[in-house]
Amino acid sequence: MPSPVDLVVPVKGLSAAKSRLRGAADGGAGDPGAHGQLTLALLLDTLGAARRSGVRRLLVVSSDPDVAAAVGRIAAVTTPAVIDSMGDGGDNALLQVLPEGPAPGLNAALAHGAAVLRGEDPSSTVGALQADLPALRPDELRAALAEAVARFADGAVAAFCADTPGDGTTLLLAAPGTALAPAFGPGSASRHAAAGAVPVGAALPGLRRDVDTPADLRHAVALGVGPHTAAALPVVARGA
Repeated sequence: MPSPVDLVVPVKGLSAAKSRLRGAADGGAGDPGAHGQLTLALLLDTLGAARRSGVRRLLVVSSDPDVAAAVGRIAAVTTPAVIDSMGDGGDNALLQVLPEGPAPGLNAALAHGAAVLRGEDPSSTVGALQADLPALRPDELRAALAEAVARFADGAVAAFCADTPGDGTTLLLAAPGTALAPAFGPGSASRHAAAGAVPVGAALPGLRRDVDTPADLRHAVALGVGPHTAAALPVVARGA
């Protein structure tokens, strides 16, 4: 039987996150409140899809109290009426928040979360999922995880999914007993490949569509975003 999958989802403080998206939530005005609402919405839709993908645990690494409060609210709610295309109903994954560790930066946050997960269950598959995947579908993440498990059975020790342009990474997984080695940032896909991670999820558009710019957001909207992101967008951002 495949090992359970535990994922780390890192989130910056909402005031600092997604600077290139500033103005996308309010027609270019750049209001900090609207920007923070959109950034949080991207996270909540990512978590909503991931919770229904067969993942055992989602560990959000963030020291932002607004993030912790919002994640706590959705962690207390299940939605059995939501059925994805694989027939999985309800929110099943355990959802928790962990404050950032002493070292700054995305990769440090991921390593911090992964160490906590590994310490609690050395036999699990541990991974990193980006927090800006509003078009993610549960069956897409499930398919990527199944593909990774098959590659692990063939001897691979890590797997990654490249973003839509192909140079970044949206998902990184370490096989049971293997340390997660995050190398996120520009050009991360080639760094993860060079470190021995095998590619998965090439045909999964929602998993690959991270959102860093207004153009990325428009592409995600075209794929179909989750309810939190849809509610955070003005008419102009929806292309109407």
